[in-house]
Amino acid sequence: MTEFDLIARYFIRPAKRAALGVGDDCALINPAPGMQLAISSDMLVEGRHFFHDVSPYSLGHKALAVNLSDLAACGATPVAFTLALALPSIDEVWLQEFSRGLWALAGVHGCELIGGDTTQGPLNICITVFGEVPRGRALLRSGARVGDDIYVSGKLGDARLALEALQGKIELPADLLAAARQRLEQPTPRVALGMALRGIATSAIDISDGLAGDLGHILKASGVGARVDTEVTINLIAARAYINWATATFDTQKQLEMVFSGGDDYELAFTAPPTARGAVQDASSISQTHVTRIGVIESQPGLRMVDGHGQPVDMQFASFDHFAA
Repeated sequence: MTEFDLIARYFIRPAKRAALGVGDDCALINPAPGMQLAISSDMLVEGRHFFHDVSPYSLGHKALAVNLSDLAACGATPVAFTLALALPSIDEVWLQEFSRGLWALAGVHGCELIGGDTTQGPLNICITVFGEVPRGRALLRSGARVGDDIYVSGKLGDARLALEALQGKIELPADLLAAARQRLEQPTPRVALGMALRGIATSAIDISDGLAGDLGHILKASGVGARVDTEVTINLIAARAYINWATATFDTQKQLEMVFSGGDDYELAFTAPPTARGAVQDASSISQTHVTRIGVIESQPGLRMVDGHGQPVDMQFASFDHFAA
C-alpha cells in the first residue's frame, strides 16, 4: 500500500461544508456571512502524550477531541480539520481502528477532514481544526472582570489517576483503572457548552494542563487574580471510588493535586458575572453539561486557595510543562 492508497482508503470522505476537501494542494473553506474562523492545532507524540499500548480507536478519538476542546473554549462551532500523521509503518488493522475512532467523533460534531499529510517516522499525530464563531462573540481568556464567578464543567482528576496507575506509581482495581483510563484516552470535548456560553461567559479556557495553570492563563490575560474554594474543588474529583478504597494513602493534598495539577481533563474553566448565574445554569441545561461555581475573580493578582471558612490554604500546584525538567 502506498501513501496515497492509505489516504484514499482511510481518510477520504466527500466534503459537504468545505468548498474543497482532500485531494488538491489546498482545501478551501467559505466562512458563513458574519462569522470568523477559529483555528487551533494540537500534536500527540507517542511516549509523551500517550502510551504505546493505547487502543488505536481511542487514539483517533483523542487526537480530534483535544482540538475540539480548544474550539469549545472559544465558543466555536466545529467545521473541518486537517490531519498530519507520521507512522512507523503501514499497519492496516491499526489504521482501520484509528480512523474509526476519528470518524466517530468527527461525525458527532459534523467536522470534516479536508486535508493533511502522511509520512514515515515515529508515531506522531497533528490535527488542525477549524471552527466558526459569530464575529465579536468568541470567548477569550482576556475578559475576566473583578467580581466574576469562576466555574468548571464536569469532573476532574480521573485522567491523572489513570496516568499514575499506568506509570506504576499507584495501584488500582481493574474496574477503576478501566473507568479512569476511559477519561484519559477518550475525553469529551465540551463543544455544546462553549457554544451555549457565548454572550454569557466573560472568559474561558479548556483544562488540558491542570486547573491551576490553565486558570492562571485567564488571570494573566485578564490582569486579575482569583480566590478558589478548595472544599468545592475537591468535590470535582470523579474518582471517589478510588479515594474510598485507598483513603490511607490518598490525603487531601493528593486529592487537590489531582484537581489543580492533573491535566488531560479537557473540561472548561470559565468566568461570568453573578448576574448571569441563571443564564449559566440555562447553558448547563441546554448543553447537558454540569457546571460548578468554584470561586471568584479578585483584583489582587495571583491564585489564592481558601477552605470552606474562607481561611487561606497554603498549597502550591504547578501545571504540566512539556519542557520542564
